[in-house]
Amino acid sequence: MVREDSAAWKAKYFVKLVELFEEYPKCFLVGVDNVGSKQMQEIRQNLRGHAVILMGKNTMIRRAIRGHLAKNPALEKLLPYVVQNVGFVFTKEDLGEIRTKLMENKRGAPAKAGAIAPCDVHLPPQNTGMGPEKTSFFQALQIPTKIARGTIEILNEVHLIKVGEKVGASESALLNMLGITPFAYGLVVLQVYDNGTIYTPDVLDMTTEELRKRFMAGVRNVAAVSLAIKYPTLASVAHSIATGVQNMLGVAAVTDVTFKEAEKLKEYLADPSKFAAAAPAAAAPVAAAPAAAKKEEPKEESDEDMGFGLFD
Repeated sequence: MVREDSAAWKAKYFVKLVELFEEYPKCFLVGVDNVGSKQMQEIRQNLRGHAVILMGKNTMIRRAIRGHLAKNPALEKLLPYVVQNVGFVFTKEDLGEIRTKLMENKRGAPAKAGAIAPCDVHLPPQNTGMGPEKTSFFQALQIPTKIARGTIEILNEVHLIKVGEKVGASESALLNMLGITPFAYGLVVLQVYDNGTIYTPDVLDMTTEELRKRFMAGVRNVAAVSLAIKYPTLASVAHSIATGVQNMLGVAAVTDVTFKEAEKLKEYLADPSKFAAAAPAAAAPVAAAPAAAKKEEPKEESDEDMGFGLFD
């Protein structure tokens, strides 16, 4: 089979990428570091019918996007993120479900020397099964150990590797000797493109309740600023009306001015005994409970009631 020349292959790639952007309104920009060809094939199979994966060189991706900006200017927001080893996952389905499928296709991997740790690595207290000749190896890593039944035992939990750090040769060798594969690699969602809007994948973790809380916090902030600078907005108008009504009631209380909302206030001010009548009525149910409890207490009988004297 004769392979097509580079120019024809690039032209087809540009057309395919543009067609995918036109067909699919949503996509993930994913990082593909440490993902092998076999794992990539498995990911494609698991996403078949749900999403389409397209990889490519960054220069080709940028060129294809720039050539399509006249029809879809929103794609320009993706250009700053097309760096390093990235690709696209196009879909029409729920973004959260597709991201879950991507996370399910992660594969465990050993900690190679020089690699950047994607997560923290802790060694729990355990018996390593290694002989005493390896003690110096643990001492070099400042791991507290003891010899138990002829084998090395780790005494305390050890924070061996921190996230974002380079894996050292000693740490890598130790984890390999213990048979631990602390890292998991797969397609990592870096940015989300959704109908012309781009945002981080953390937004997908937000629940409806959390969105409601954040929205209400924003409304409260807008209302506070509006009231402080005396600039009416929809968020502050309710507070302004309530404050105005309170001021009007204050004026009505000390003048002959009256209106519907002030009638009850003036009635109480004209006859203060109504305050006293209302207060006991509210307190009566509370006071009734101790009285009932006191009534239920049995009366203790004295010795005299039983016919006995003090010295009988």
